[in-house]
Amino acid sequence: MREEYSKGTQYNAENAIIGQSTVMSEIAIDTLQGLSANPKYLLPKYFYDNAGSGIFQEIMKMPEYYLTNCELEIFESHKKRFAEAFMEGVQTFNLIELGPGDGMKTKILLRFLVDTDVNFKFVPIDISKKANDELTESLKREIPSLKIEPETGDYFQLIKTIKHNPVTRQIVLFLGSNIGNLNDQDISLFLNSLSEFTQTGDKVLIGFDLKKSPDVIMKAYNDPHGLTRKFNLNHLARLNRELQADFDLSRFEHHTEYNPLTGKVKSFLISTVEQSVYIGALGQSYTFKQWEPIFMELSRKFDLKNIEALALNHGFKVDHHFTDHRSYFVDSLWTKI
Repeated sequence: MREEYSKGTQYNAENAIIGQSTVMSEIAIDTLQGLSANPKYLLPKYFYDNAGSGIFQEIMKMPEYYLTNCELEIFESHKKRFAEAFMEGVQTFNLIELGPGDGMKTKILLRFLVDTDVNFKFVPIDISKKANDELTESLKREIPSLKIEPETGDYFQLIKTIKHNPVTRQIVLFLGSNIGNLNDQDISLFLNSLSEFTQTGDKVLIGFDLKKSPDVIMKAYNDPHGLTRKFNLNHLARLNRELQADFDLSRFEHHTEYNPLTGKVKSFLISTVEQSVYIGALGQSYTFKQWEPIFMELSRKFDLKNIEALALNHGFKVDHHFTDHRSYFVDSLWTKI
């Protein structure tokens, strides 16, 4: 899947069988492909099990992790303009958020929409059932009149199953710079899916982290509190829990690098010793050389020219770039042409 980390042995998921004709789970297939590749990789979508989602909530509260505060500022400053853009020319809309987490930023907008009697329905889609359940409970408690229909699962898949009502405008939120975790191919696939799902006049609001001082970026992605390290290592702990693996987490270091030319932040877990890890659900062992990396996550940084090209190339026009006062972050509002 990753353009830089998918070379090597490839597997056909339809033929992936283990044990006594037991069909492999999606996480098992992806782990098999990633650890069989050269160089090795794991997919970041599996960061967000219940434990990982909890760690990420801690990361968002760090002063070094500027992204959250930047987007909170944008939503506080521009919630009225968002509402006006969403309602322009229509009486109602569906507000679909992909990967809302705890909904901290979105709640600012939801409260404003409900308080101003806007007619809409909120559809949060999250891969973590725990995160979705907690969000739904908090919203019912804090904004009881909100109409909400949560969906749990991979939003790349679920968005294809949502029935589009041609009478109701669709507004899709993809916040928190989640798009920065995708490589070029996956960004194109994702935006193509959004383009196919939306109709003329529908809108998307996408968060992009902008290029800035490498020092600021490195402090956010290699924090002094060790939370990013804990977040990455939880992926291995999840494989221990769900795939009966025997990763020794103490034998891996977390490492992050940033390239200001490409705007790419890359995170790795590096084996500190030569070792073999057995994964029971796959029925095989994987050998790691000393200092061999596992590529864990890509976090891209953009400029406005990049963003405008992405919109145009996938059937959208940019209505407005909403930035924080330091221009660290942008929520870019697009309309389907």
